Amino acid sequence: MFTQEALAGKHALVCGASQGIGQACARALARSGARVTLLARQLDGLERTLASLEGSKEAHRAVSCDMSETEQVKSAIQSIGPEVDILVCNSGGPAPGPLHLADTGALELAFRQHVLAQTLLAQAFIPHMREKNFGRIINIVSTSVKIPLPNLGVSNTVRGAVASWAKTLANELGPHGITVNNILPGYTKTQRLEQIIHNAMQKTGKSRPEVEQSYLADVPARRFAEATEIAAACLFLATDSAAYINGINLPVDGGRTGCL
Repeated sequence: MFTQEALAGKHALVCGASQGIGQACARALARSGARVTLLARQLDGLERTLASLEGSKEAHRAVSCDMSETEQVKSAIQSIGPEVDILVCNSGGPAPGPLHLADTGALELAFRQHVLAQTLLAQAFIPHMREKNFGRIINIVSTSVKIPLPNLGVSNTVRGAVASWAKTLANELGPHGITVNNILPGYTKTQRLEQIIHNAMQKTGKSRPEVEQSYLADVPARRFAEATEIAAACLFLATDSAAYINGINLPVDGGRTGCL
């Protein structure tokens, strides 16, 4: 557990912070002393997260923005300002379905929401990070970066693009004290997992326990992750202790991913 001073003086921007993993990351960073700006579409969810953050309530703030709308992202950047030390990129996954049946519009939307939005955010804050010789860009992605997941064709495609984007940036920015890393969550107790389980129940006619056990059969830990466990990895990567970790994919999946 890091102290409340571990990120003192740092400003963190956490995307998708209205719920789930993003919310847990925001809470972990604030608990360790960071000033946190929350970004997400749902203003009510942002307000709930904002109210739950530790530290000075005046220091933290929330900005409503749809990451798939490029002009909204640009406006949000203007509102936030350039002085961000820790950027946590996290956004909802595309709808399930096979890639060969995917509409090209779904691919365009996913690319805007993830690759284009993250590029705009990173480009806005990198100058400040370079000036300080400190920066952290942490992407919440998916284990599909290592092994594509069935029936998630659009997601597999865009997540792979984000991973290569991150590795490229890591190589470019490493000399400036900036690290860029990807966290690859496995099955995590979030609304996204609830949606996946519900869809599987409808499609197969199986009960919830049966569906859950079918997923957990591939997880050596035999349980779903808590969002706080993903946030713990995010917090570590944000600190000085992780200064020599750069350009990696870090699975937090209970051992599910079938490769090293």
